[in-house]
Amino acid sequence: MAGMNVRLAFAVLSSACWSAFQHGYNTGVINAPQAVMSKWLHQEALSGTNITLAPKDDPKVTTIWSITVAIYCVGGMIGGVLTGFIADRFGRKGGLLLNNGLVFLAAAFEGSSKVANSAELLILGRLLIGINSGLNAGLAPLYLAEISPVSLRGSIGTVYQLVITMTILLSQILGLESILGTESGWPWLLALTALPAVIQCATLPLCPESPKFLLLNRGQELYAQRALNWLRGDVAVHGEMEEMHQEAEKNKVSKKATFRELVSNRQLRQPLIIAMVVMVAQQFSGINAVIYFSTDIFRKANLSETQSQYATLGMGAMNVVMTVISLLLVEVAGRKTLLLAGFGGMFFSTVALCIASLYTEHVWVSYLCIALVILFVVTFAVGPGSIPWFLVTELFNQAARPVASSAAVTINWTANFIVGLSFLPLTTVLGMNTFVIFAVLQLLFGLFVCFKVPETKNKTVEEITAMFRQQM
Repeated sequence: MAGMNVRLAFAVLSSACWSAFQHGYNTGVINAPQAVMSKWLHQEALSGTNITLAPKDDPKVTTIWSITVAIYCVGGMIGGVLTGFIADRFGRKGGLLLNNGLVFLAAAFEGSSKVANSAELLILGRLLIGINSGLNAGLAPLYLAEISPVSLRGSIGTVYQLVITMTILLSQILGLESILGTESGWPWLLALTALPAVIQCATLPLCPESPKFLLLNRGQELYAQRALNWLRGDVAVHGEMEEMHQEAEKNKVSKKATFRELVSNRQLRQPLIIAMVVMVAQQFSGINAVIYFSTDIFRKANLSETQSQYATLGMGAMNVVMTVISLLLVEVAGRKTLLLAGFGGMFFSTVALCIASLYTEHVWVSYLCIALVILFVVTFAVGPGSIPWFLVTELFNQAARPVASSAAVTINWTANFIVGLSFLPLTTVLGMNTFVIFAVLQLLFGLFVCFKVPETKNKTVEEITAMFRQQM
């Protein structure tokens, strides 16, 4: 980790950690308290519900709950679309700070929804926190990529996914019935999302704006050098300033890219396709499906309901541990190697899970299924879970990076929405055979990575763009 210092670590913590907190925490926060929140919708918030039915069987409650879950992804898509504009208009740091306004509104709406007996406030809050998460998913990796030394770009970029896995786990723990997953506790569980926003508003102003943004977008050379000096500490910055000057000269020739230019310019279209495919691959890999089925698999291994919940938490903890290992490996093994290892391991465990699920009447097979689920999560965390977030920022120069990040993040949230919408209907028809679809997709994504994704480890932006020029 040569090149890391206290100030750079503080900037990473202040920007990525509290932004990724919103993304991860709000992804998992309503899973555990679903039963008590559905009961509230059924008995208090919604008029015209059928009291004779259980909340989970009432069509009106099911519809409102589905909207509450799905609207988060819709907000993420909106945030993804806005990323490029916000990043260029307000800066990377400025955009992250302004984005916290949405958190405070969302926390107020979600936290007061029970008192107001309003499902509308809950849905509106979920939409706003979704927009916030969509913007964070674009702005935070952008800021990280532009403040990191080349030798640490992958490791620092992995921090965003690491915090997502940690905060999903945190939300699952806090959502347990013994903590805040109660009839009186769930509004506090949702409103807790305001706390990291307060911390970010207190700490991020102490950090500089991205030096690349200051020099290449604003032309403020003195401020850019001061920002770089602050981030690098005692290390000389002449070499990095020279690289940024060279990039600035090239950007003067090629004006700021639009989405139309990304699509029409072959030199930009190729990395755009790569960025979009790796984002789709992350969501279509089947990770959410395996996590969804995990509790059922644990039950089939004769674990009780409570034991199954804690086993699922253990699986989440393993996801965190392996993301930490990915952070350490990414600058050694490289991005492409970890992506291939990840998709290869997922393909093996998915195929094995499909076969093993046919013989779960044998106790030892049930335990094999548990091991395969854990292996699947481990191999996802090693590469496909973390690398797509920062790989996008590595493939483009300063002129194209914001709009490319915006497109990639929007695609990621759209794929997330499609998986969430289609998964349950597919499992109703196909059951565990749904995993055959994911196995085929994993194989295709692995082949795409093998033949199309370049290795970007320890390469400057100019070296990466030169690779695409040579392939034309």
